[in-house]
Amino acid sequence: MRINDPEAIETILRDSKTIAVVGLSSDATRASNSVSRYMQSHGYRIIPVNPHETSVLGEKAYAQLEDVPDEIDLVDIFRRSAEAGRHVEEAISIGAPAVWLQEGVIDEPAARRALEAGLSVVMDLCILKEHMKRRR
Repeated sequence: MRINDPEAIETILRDSKTIAVVGLSSDATRASNSVSRYMQSHGYRIIPVNPHETSVLGEKAYAQLEDVPDEIDLVDIFRRSAEAGRHVEEAISIGAPAVWLQEGVIDEPAARRALEAGLSVVMDLCILKEHMKRRR
């Protein structure tokens, strides 16, 4: 498996039902909000992970991934690249099958650690754009 493997992207978009979005903001002008709202409108359950929010898009927000009581199919990271590695480690520790570092979020060592731990890894791509390309 490799980072941004087209088959892995297909599988993630097809099989993921519950997406934990790290850094999801209630501010409708933020990309995390508009992208998550789009994914939610296409049938995905969005779980906000942000210690500064109580709820976003009608879903209870959690301070960290470890606090989420539900099974997570995908961890989508909307944080600065310098912060991404910590969240990739959390994704590995909770047993998430896949991690997606949004467009502009790049952490090669963290991505390699996730691959080595058996996770599917997408980095520096927008999940909304990838979803739209496939006309789901």
